[in-house]
Amino acid sequence: MKVAVYYSNSDIRIEDRPIPKINSGEILVKVRASGICGTDVMEWYRIKKAPRILGHEISGDIVESKSEKFKVGTRVFVSHHVPCNKCKYCREGNHTACETLHKGNYDPGGYSEFVRVPKINVDLGTYTLPKNVSYEEATLLEPLACVIRGQRLINLQSHHTVLILGCGVSGLMNIQLAKLKKSKVIATDIYEYRLKKGREFGADKVINANKGLEVKAERIIVCTGAQKAAEQSFKCIDRKGIILFFAIPQEEIKVPSADFWRNEITVTSSYGAAPVDLEEAIRLIKNKTIDANPLITHRLPLIHIQEGFKVVAQARESLKVVLMPG
Repeated sequence: MKVAVYYSNSDIRIEDRPIPKINSGEILVKVRASGICGTDVMEWYRIKKAPRILGHEISGDIVESKSEKFKVGTRVFVSHHVPCNKCKYCREGNHTACETLHKGNYDPGGYSEFVRVPKINVDLGTYTLPKNVSYEEATLLEPLACVIRGQRLINLQSHHTVLILGCGVSGLMNIQLAKLKKSKVIATDIYEYRLKKGREFGADKVINANKGLEVKAERIIVCTGAQKAAEQSFKCIDRKGIILFFAIPQEEIKVPSADFWRNEITVTSSYGAAPVDLEEAIRLIKNKTIDANPLITHRLPLIHIQEGFKVVAQARESLKVVLMPG
């Protein structure tokens, strides 16, 4: 089978690998769609483990099954990370802190024609796709679940003004979800294309971040890795407010100590999604409460992954880039 091996953002090689053999309780999935995540192009973060096969936003068809739970031919979305549901973190509802979740994955990665899904992922992280959800739309289930969890962590409410820094895919999904909660949304970016998308996806106000931000918000969600955005978040947070780092900069985040203490600011982060978040994401996309299709701007064959990475890394006139293996 064809796989795309990541060496760096500018060096992704198409190689041939054997189709994985499955064991008892496992399934083999033919990947129909695989989304490129913004974290995949964070070279400073990814290159430490190169070479490797990335890709964690997949959907496809079961072509072989040794699980009693799923039959061959079933259309599925597969979560790459699943919690154990037994450790202290899981028992306290903090599934994304679970060690099993952080270590698990499917084999060899979503940028391939086939993946072997381990038994624990079959049992706890594989979902039958609703008939009205396409393979491409399904690549947005995991990113949406992450957004759901992030907003749950900061307890976003209708009376809050939320400032969303960055109008890429995660920013736009945060806008949509915040508007469902009837929050007032102010969104920023530095590119006109994405500012326009922020308006289209429901932001009450959009601001070019390069022109300065004279706003105060009870909640701020940082959806860009730009260091300037991290700095702006501390200048715009209201007293008793919460800053959520949905995305992180490469450099260390500097917290202004006096404001942090005097204004009782909360700073937190969000990583991944729990099963409850994935289940809600499926409901929202199935019911078209969140319209996933407008977020997909590029569909490319797996062999053109290098072009896809370039588009995502430039982060200008694009949103979700989906690879179509095979």
